[in-house]
Amino acid sequence: MGAGAPLLSSLTRFGFLTLPNYSLIAVSAAIEACRMANYVAGREIYAWQVLTPDGAPAKASGGLTLGPTEALNAGSGFDVLFVCGGVDVRQAVDRRTLEELRRVARRGLPLGALCTGSFALAEAGLLDGYRCAIHWENLGAIREEFEAVDFADDLFVIDRDRFTCSGGSAPIDMMGAFIEARLGRPTAERMSEQFVLDRLRGGTEPQHAPLRSKRLHHPALEQAGALMARTIGAPLTVAAVAARVGLSPRQLERLFRHHTGMGPAEFSMTLRLDHARELLRQSDLAVTAIGAASGFVSSAHFSAAYRRRFGHAPRAERGPTRPVPLPLSSVPLSETLS
Repeated sequence: MGAGAPLLSSLTRFGFLTLPNYSLIAVSAAIEACRMANYVAGREIYAWQVLTPDGAPAKASGGLTLGPTEALNAGSGFDVLFVCGGVDVRQAVDRRTLEELRRVARRGLPLGALCTGSFALAEAGLLDGYRCAIHWENLGAIREEFEAVDFADDLFVIDRDRFTCSGGSAPIDMMGAFIEARLGRPTAERMSEQFVLDRLRGGTEPQHAPLRSKRLHHPALEQAGALMARTIGAPLTVAAVAARVGLSPRQLERLFRHHTGMGPAEFSMTLRLDHARELLRQSDLAVTAIGAASGFVSSAHFSAAYRRRFGHAPRAERGPTRPVPLPLSSVPLSETLS
C-alpha cells in the first residue's frame, strides 16, 4: 500500500506500538472505539494488534500491561501503525525502535501516534513537513526541538498518511473521524453514544488546557490570553494586545484584574515562565536557549523572574529530585480511510 493510499480492504488492521510507560487510557480509547464500531455495525470492520519493540508486554505508566503482544519487526499484518507514548518518552525511544519505524515508513504504510508517540515519529524524521498533534504538556518543548514539523494545538490531526492525536480520551474522537469516513456519521454517533459521550469533537478543536485553567471567562480575555500564548517567544506590549482585541489598555487591565486577580503584564509573565518550566522539564535545550524561547532577552532577568515565581533557579528543574515529566493541505479523509 502506498503512502496516503486508500484503505480499500474490507478489514482495516491497526497496529498499536506500545512504548514503555505509554498512556493506557489513550490506547484503550482507540481500541475500544474500533471494537464498538464493529459492534454497532454488526460486522468486523476493524482489527487490532498490540505491538512492542521486542515482543514482551510493555508496562503502561500506571503499571498495567496489555496483551497478547507481538514484536514490531514481526508485525507485518497491519494497515496503519500507531506509536503509543506516555511518560518519559525520550527514554522509551531507542535506536532500534527508530530504525523499525523508518522501515515501516519505507514500506509505504500510514503512521500515527497517540499522546507523546509523535515524539518518536519526529525523532525518526518521519514528521518533517507534516502538521501533527501531541499532548499539550509536551507542545512547547517539541516545537523548539523539531522546527521542520508543524505541531498544532489540536485534539488530533490527519495530514495525508500521518494520523496524530493528543492524549486522554481524544483518540475516541480521532477514531470517530475514521469511522465516520468509512461507515457514515450515524455509525460514528452510535459508537460515541455507547460510551455515554455527548458528542464527538472535531480534530481542529484546540486543547488549550493551560488557558482553560486561568479563568478567562470573557471573550476578550480569551482572545488576549490566546494571543499571549502564541507570542511567548516575542511578547507583545499590553497596548499591542489591547489593540488586537479591540480594547483600550485601561479596559484590558481592568478585565484581567477582575477575572484573574492580576494585570495583563503579570499574566503574560506567568505564561512565559510556565512555558520555560515546561521546556526545562521536557527538553534538553540549554537554559539560555529556553530563556530566549520564553521571551527573555537577558539571562539574568530570566533567572530572577523564574526564582521569584518558583522559588529556585531554572537549573534546579534539572536536578536529581526534579518532578517526573508528564505526557510529551491533506488528502480527503474519505479517500484515505474508506
